[in-house]
Amino acid sequence: QVQLVESGGGLVQPGGSLKLSCAASGSIFNTYVMGWYRQAPGKQRELVARISIVGTTNYADSVKGRFTISRDNSKKMVYLEMNSLAPEDTAVYYCNAGRSFQQTGDSWGQGTQVTVSS
Repeated sequence: QVQLVESGGGLVQPGGSLKLSCAASGSIFNTYVMGWYRQAPGKQRELVARISIVGTTNYADSVKGRFTISRDNSKKMVYLEMNSLAPEDTAVYYCNAGRSFQQTGDSWGQGTQVTVSS
């Protein structure tokens, strides 16, 4: 199993940018599909972006063109660069690790809060 720790959340004004990081440990990182999910108050957790072992990505329609997911296998890190942030991006963002590009993985981080507000 892999352990995940997110960082980089915070308060940002609309139109601003943030970069989230997720540090992985405990297993062979480059065998995992990695993803970022988010959960806003009163809403279900939703997929934001996912990246495969070889770097194939997919994004939620709501973040396409604004967010970029990337990974550094040598550092066991996955990142989410977020640009043109809007209030509706406010949520707790979670890192996720799994074995399938089509399904949510079983390993979760503790989450990091992102608040977009003026």
